[in-house]
Amino acid sequence: MSTENHALVYGASGITGWAIVNAILNGYPGKDTFQRVTAMVNRPLTREMALWPEDPRLQIVTGVDLLKGSQEELEKTIKEKVPHVDTVTQVYFYSYKQDDDNARECATNEAMLERSVTAIERLSSRLSFVVLPSGTKIYGCQMLDRFPFSNDLPLKESLPPIPEPDLSQLFYYNQIDCLKRISEGKKWNWCEIRPDNIIGFVPNNNAYCLAQTLALYLALYRYVEGEGAKCPFPGSEKSWVNRYNESPQDMVARFSIYASLHPEKAAGQAFNVGGEETNWKGKWPIICSYFGLKGTGPEEGAPQPGKYIEEHRAQWDELEKKEGLKKGSVDSDITHPGFQYYIMTMFDFDRQMSMEKMHQVGFTEEMNTEETWRIAFDRMRKAKVIP
Repeated sequence: MSTENHALVYGASGITGWAIVNAILNGYPGKDTFQRVTAMVNRPLTREMALWPEDPRLQIVTGVDLLKGSQEELEKTIKEKVPHVDTVTQVYFYSYKQDDDNARECATNEAMLERSVTAIERLSSRLSFVVLPSGTKIYGCQMLDRFPFSNDLPLKESLPPIPEPDLSQLFYYNQIDCLKRISEGKKWNWCEIRPDNIIGFVPNNNAYCLAQTLALYLALYRYVEGEGAKCPFPGSEKSWVNRYNESPQDMVARFSIYASLHPEKAAGQAFNVGGEETNWKGKWPIICSYFGLKGTGPEEGAPQPGKYIEEHRAQWDELEKKEGLKKGSVDSDITHPGFQYYIMTMFDFDRQMSMEKMHQVGFTEEMNTEETWRIAFDRMRKAKVIP
């Protein structure tokens, strides 16, 4: 396998983009597999903030707005800002722009993908592979009580698209059609990966980082209620036992890299990516024990994380000061306040995925629940997000 690889990660401060850069810099799959890795982000980011190892192969490129200006202007910006852009071989497209208007969200995210990939295709004759993430929304999880595949579990990649009108409201389909269209007759290939809720660390907040929301809540809960305190699950009886697969950020990242280096196995395919099948009943006590708390089942009037943090804001500020924590984690303007409730209460039905296809192409890594959450919390501790 050629080691003349140059990875370009769009959205490198996001939960998977961060982990892809981290995996490559930590020698995955081999220390010489990649000659360069370019981490592209819109917001300011330093290597120290990101906790990435010092490595001459890393270049961080900030302040590139993928939607700004004409295609030619975007290409000019990328060419000026990305050293050795003409050697890029793999593109990991992990940028996303949230919009409450579905039609606009579809159009925006498709345009962002097309502009970004087209730019690299024109600037590097060596482009060989593009990885695009979707997620379990492609199976209609967001449809809640109308979830169309409750009788087709575990969920397989061969299932048909979700029915209308929901299909037209989900930008994943626009992006997949876009990649099919723009890759036709080209030298490069692509694949789509489908994680469920991704558990991991982000360097500067994220709209959908459940692990960070829970870490902030449980660290504060321990501070206020004391070590060994009982901490009831903030979801419902139904969501306490429903089964699904969480996706550890390292596993999603490593599979993204693995697929991009094996186009002969992955091209044009979709892959579910996740860890062991799990439920909250099994993992809530494990998560709480990291913070010295006793995680118990759901009960009437159990505190909700967001509300609890709000009500004990003075204690959080005290803890932040006392422990020298990074400011701005509990009141970030980009954190999605309803996300935790959605995942822990509204998603109260089984939605487990089949990992057979991922294993069939030779990716056999596993990560258990305890390891997944511990690694995420350890990283947050190192980054001074939690004490």
